[in-house]
Amino acid sequence: MERYIGLDAHATSCTFAVLSERGRRLDSAVVETNGRALVKFLRGVPGNKHVCLEEGTQSAWLYEVLRGHVRELVVTHAHERNRGPKDDQRDAFHLANSLRLGAVSPVYKDAGQMGELRAHADVYAKLVTDVVRAQNRLKALFRSRGVQVVGGAVYTQRDRQAYLDELARPYRGSALILYSELDALRAIKKEAEKQLIAQSHRHSISAVLQTCPGMGPIRVAETIPIIVSPYRFRTARQLWAYSGLAIVMRSSSDWVKTPHGWERAQTVRTRGLNRNYNRRLKNIFKGAATTVITQRLEPMVGDYQRALAQGTKPPMAKLTLARKISATVLAMWKNKEAYHPERYRPTP
Repeated sequence: MERYIGLDAHATSCTFAVLSERGRRLDSAVVETNGRALVKFLRGVPGNKHVCLEEGTQSAWLYEVLRGHVRELVVTHAHERNRGPKDDQRDAFHLANSLRLGAVSPVYKDAGQMGELRAHADVYAKLVTDVVRAQNRLKALFRSRGVQVVGGAVYTQRDRQAYLDELARPYRGSALILYSELDALRAIKKEAEKQLIAQSHRHSISAVLQTCPGMGPIRVAETIPIIVSPYRFRTARQLWAYSGLAIVMRSSSDWVKTPHGWERAQTVRTRGLNRNYNRRLKNIFKGAATTVITQRLEPMVGDYQRALAQGTKPPMAKLTLARKISATVLAMWKNKEAYHPERYRPTP
């Protein structure tokens, strides 16, 4: 007896909706957003329980609380509903039915032993974003008053006073406040970086992955809690798809009627990257490729240079290099072997 359960979660209440394996609505209930209350409701549902909820602020916590009490627990990407009536109960039944039909896109939530490292990585990523926002606010203030700002000199202690002197006096106080915000965020970010690296070094695989060209301690510390286990990916192609590095072809109106039957038409096929992926992981591998290119790290930079010499456009050559780095990281992790340049196989 299979039961498909949709869970629409909010800060104070959670709405459950239960469907039979044939799609019949069996029950719905509103439960307080409390671990014990949620588990108590699920225990009262007979049969094999399959639960689906959307990714959100509380999804990681709900996954940890509920996974031991159901046969299947799926966290799916949040999708926009069609225009029309909407409420928590409709959303919950929609999730339950999507799970029953297999029409959900799962999000990997099992952190395992990487939970603390994942928390540090999330905080560090937020602080990086905050620092960038503070820098943009500061630069925008100078530009709004006609002060030309080029590069990152405006953020440094050495050139700060020179830029303040160019700014009209009524706006210097605002600039000083923004400078104080930037300095505070930088100090907090530096401390978060130390804690992130220290937490990463508790996992022996970090020392192995740091030997890969372009993969420094920060990128490794962010990669480990995202992938968690390399055995999730049977081949590098699956990791490419998860990282947003998989090339997909798109076409429409593919068939035409001929005297010999239906034949594939000579339509224009659009080539691009897959759209459903982990954005942070893509930034990590593309950033590693940028490091290899700018620092000319051998032997991988040789593949990039050969691709350019053969007429490949720089963005595509960089993408190819990012794919090679991700495949190398996966192989090193599975084999638990450090990077050996002499074993590297250059692209012909």
